[in-house]
Amino acid sequence: MTRSLWVRKEGSLIRPSTSSELGLAGERAAARFLEQHGYRLIVSNFKVPVGRNRRGAQITGEIDIVAVNEETLCFVEVKTRRSDEFAAPTANVDRRKQRQIIRTARVYRRIFNVWEAAHRYDVVSIVMPSDGEPRIELLKGFWSEENFRKRRWNLEMWEEHLS
Repeated sequence: MTRSLWVRKEGSLIRPSTSSELGLAGERAAARFLEQHGYRLIVSNFKVPVGRNRRGAQITGEIDIVAVNEETLCFVEVKTRRSDEFAAPTANVDRRKQRQIIRTARVYRRIFNVWEAAHRYDVVSIVMPSDGEPRIELLKGFWSEENFRKRRWNLEMWEEHLS
């Protein structure tokens, strides 16, 4: 058991027991892991309004960690689980979550005028069992914006589709 993964609650250190405590411990572990692997951390838990849903309610996007790896701006999603017996932590980084992170990253890039900077979307997967050492995996470029770009049909594509 690694003491540094414990969470401070009401002045004392405790082993994470709730999902929010587990998530916080996972984000701390991910930050240390990224720094050890050459990332320069910029901000954690970046939150910003990204638009409205179909009912008109404000949507707030969040990025767990924004960092720089070499010359690339990285938007990092951290997923922590007690076990991967049922599903891997990355199973929750679905298309809806990816789209939300992309929208948030676009706002971040606009706010800080880094629109042209090379960027990618990474995931840190952490399995933190109650009775053992955590397993941490970094998945660089887990997805790209290309998967979400709307295709515009032009004559060339139409002819290709018909052939």
